[in-house]
Amino acid sequence: MPDYRGSDESRYYVFPYPYIIYRGDMLKIDGEDIRGFLLKTDRLNLDVSGNGSAPVKSTDNKARRGMSDLDPTFEIGPSLEVLVSQNKEKTYKISLSFPARALFSTNFSEVIYQGWIFNPRLNMEMIKRVPGGDWNWGIELGPVWGDQGYHDYYYRVDPAFAIPGRPAYSPQGGYSGLQMTTYIGKRFKGWKLSMFARTDFLNGAVFSDSPLVKTNTSILAGFAISYLFWTSSTMVEADK
Repeated sequence: MPDYRGSDESRYYVFPYPYIIYRGDMLKIDGEDIRGFLLKTDRLNLDVSGNGSAPVKSTDNKARRGMSDLDPTFEIGPSLEVLVSQNKEKTYKISLSFPARALFSTNFSEVIYQGWIFNPRLNMEMIKRVPGGDWNWGIELGPVWGDQGYHDYYYRVDPAFAIPGRPAYSPQGGYSGLQMTTYIGKRFKGWKLSMFARTDFLNGAVFSDSPLVKTNTSILAGFAISYLFWTSSTMVEADK
């Protein structure tokens, strides 16, 4: 995981955690995602989406050395999904998503609002049904926009922290780059293996001239292995 979008320094993380899968009429929990449906029709889903980032110690990042640390953040807000196409067997789906989320940072003693982000994207998902378990593959692609507060949190350099090679800088709100995510997963018996990669292309972003932006291409990648050790006696469709 890069320290932030545009950083040329990355860290390795391991997150062991238990999770549940729940698919109800108004709430859906799929391990990594928690969504509450505000509106659901055959073509439209309006729900709540979230995201987050790990903390960054400025002493460990050359570009930010001497500056304040970046606290862990979380994002939350509404997301509208529009179904474009799906076959009867539900082995492929094309949709458009329009998530808008507020960004909050926290030092675990207070929570501070930092701005908002809007990330419309095109999603394509495919499922290959084979004996012993299904393969699923997907790709998401779309631009990112953020307000000035959102960009300030990551890319602003106050005059007090300006040094040779790192001048004072204040970004504007606007285009925040292009984001592409790909993933592949395999289910078999009680196990699931997932791999993913997200690439941020920051060419043309309004903050690309910040002295804290060291690369125009940031890649976040990882894999997950999970084991399902209990299921309820009543099951529902995965896309409910």
